[in-house]
Amino acid sequence: MTAVDWTHAVAPDLDAFEAMARTAHAGLPEEFRRLTGEVVIAVAEFPEDEVVEEMGLESPFDLMGLFQGVGLPQGGAVADTGRMPNRIWLYRRPILDWWAENEDSLGRIVAHVLIHEIGHHFGFSDDDMEAIEASVDEEEDPA
Repeated sequence: MTAVDWTHAVAPDLDAFEAMARTAHAGLPEEFRRLTGEVVIAVAEFPEDEVVEEMGLESPFDLMGLFQGVGLPQGGAVADTGRMPNRIWLYRRPILDWWAENEDSLGRIVAHVLIHEIGHHFGFSDDDMEAIEASVDEEEDPA
């Protein structure tokens, strides 16, 4: 294996994270991606203080992503006047922290968080989300 020269590497910025999220979204199974409809994918450094407090988190590093809105099981397919669009947040710093401490690639972690948060939109179980992740992993790395 060739050594990677990290001498001049910098952590990806918010724009790079957004690009990774869009790439991950584009790589999802078409029927799953099509069902996400108008879900907005957004990227921020950390969750807002109100989110940290509301969720009872010890640290803003405890949350890598968040679905905000009304999931499909709760009527999220119906657009109410004045309601903000459903949004998936990816939090750059907590994701980078997880990446630094684990063996997965950054792209795979971003995809995992995105799939998990989309799963909340659909009301999927953890098993359902793991099956979707496995299908994405198989497409990336056919054995």
